This record gives sequence, structure tokens and C-alpha cells, in this order.
Amino acid sequence: MENMAMALDSPVNDEPAVTEETKVSARDVGVFYGEANALRDVNIDFKVNQVTSLIGPSGCGKSTFIRCLNRMNDTIDSCRVVGSIIMDGRDIYSRDVDPVELRARVGMVFQKPNPFPKSIYDNIAYGPRIHGMASRGGELDAIVEGSLRSAGLWEEVKDRLAEPGTGLSGGQQQRLCIARAIAVSPEVILMDEPCSALDPIATAKIEELIDELRQNYTIVIVTHSMQQAARVSQRTAFFHLGNLVEQGDTEHIFTNPDDDRTKAYITGRIG
Repeated sequence: MENMAMALDSPVNDEPAVTEETKVSARDVGVFYGEANALRDVNIDFKVNQVTSLIGPSGCGKSTFIRCLNRMNDTIDSCRVVGSIIMDGRDIYSRDVDPVELRARVGMVFQKPNPFPKSIYDNIAYGPRIHGMASRGGELDAIVEGSLRSAGLWEEVKDRLAEPGTGLSGGQQQRLCIARAIAVSPEVILMDEPCSALDPIATAKIEELIDELRQNYTIVIVTHSMQQAARVSQRTAFFHLGNLVEQGDTEHIFTNPDDDRTKAYITGRIG
């Protein structure tokens, strides 16, 4: 892969300068549903081994944007994405980029846990099997165990691998989905409100897991909880009405934001 050393035009939206630590770089990204412009001129970089939170009111474009990062919007007939998203020196929207292979490199965890109607083992093994990552049972066993360990779930399910994944608790199902994403060795993990359907105890476990996972992955999380963003992320981006209003270090965004709209959202005056 080429390194992410790129010459870029003058900054827009106060985006950070691109360095070799940048994993994904979005430039002038917009999204249209038919003629409706849902997202406009988004410029942002995502750093290696950092968690970036996307915050903002419902309907502001957070989830629309995160779905651009693994081309999930391709599945919507009326959707059109403009601009460029560069990962390791390549535009992921280039014609020679296979969306299926891209989604193996950019895993996604959704708002509601969605384990396959299969055993716990097969939930994890499914991706490595279809991508040809393991040719022998022992290799597959190692991937399953390693993924469940990385998701903090191995000790809870190691004696239940043949049981349905749907029989786990909500928090365990979400960690199973995270393990399933990890199993295909992604480089980036996207999380779209991964804790919104969970109780506080399960949420705390997921947040601890996110902090551990960032040692090996670039993580982007959409969250409706500003408290969660403050706890788990190193950088935060605030979206409003289809625009990326402000981005920066999480502490700065929450304690001394530059834009009045960010201040209004943080203090609860809009949202």
C-alpha cells in the first residue's frame, strides 16, 4: 500500500493537516438522495490508533457520512456520493476498488446488534471463510478464539460456541458483532451508535472495549451521547444540518468550541 503522504489544497472546515499517521482522509464529500443534498463539503481526517466521535442532532448527517466510509450508501439506488475518500493513498470510490473487499478492511458495527442466525462459532467464522482466510479447521479455530478474546467475550462463551448467537444478551450480541468485524482483520472499524440499545453496564463494557481496540485499529463512532464521546474519543466532529461544523481534540470541542453552533449543541440549546 502507498503511504498517506499527499499534497492537498488549502484547508476547508479547519481540517487537520494530513500526516503519515492519517488512515482515512475525506475531501469535499457530499451526499445526494435524488436531488436532495443531505451532506455538504465534508473535510476530515481519521488518524491511526485514534477514536473519532461524530456528534450532532438527529438527522444532521452523521450516519450518512459514516456509511460513505465503507460504501454502504452504494446499496441505496437514489444515493450519490461526491468528493473523495482516500485510504492508504487510494480513493475508495475508484472503479477498481471492490466494495466487498473494502468492507473487509473497513468493518462496521450497527446500532442494533445483528448476529447471524447461526452458532456463535459460525458468526465469527463466516467472514474468514468467504474471504479465504483459513484453509484448515485449526486456523479457523484460532481466528474465532482470537476475535472473541479481542472483543472481551471468549471467557463468557468458550463453552457455548455451538449455541445460537441470538441467544446471548444484548450486550454480548453487540460484542459478538464486534468480534465478527474483527475476524476479517480490518484496519478501520465504524460504529454507528453501538450502545444506544444497551443498558449502562453493557455500555460500559463496550466503551472499555473501544479503548482497547484503538491500540490496533482506527475507529470512527457515531454517538448521540456527548458523555460517551467525551469518554471514548480522542477527536470529535460536530455535524449540523448536513454540514461538518467543527472538529478537533475532544477536550477542546467540549470545553472551548470555536463555533457558536457547537456551543449551543454542547450546552443543550439546540439538538
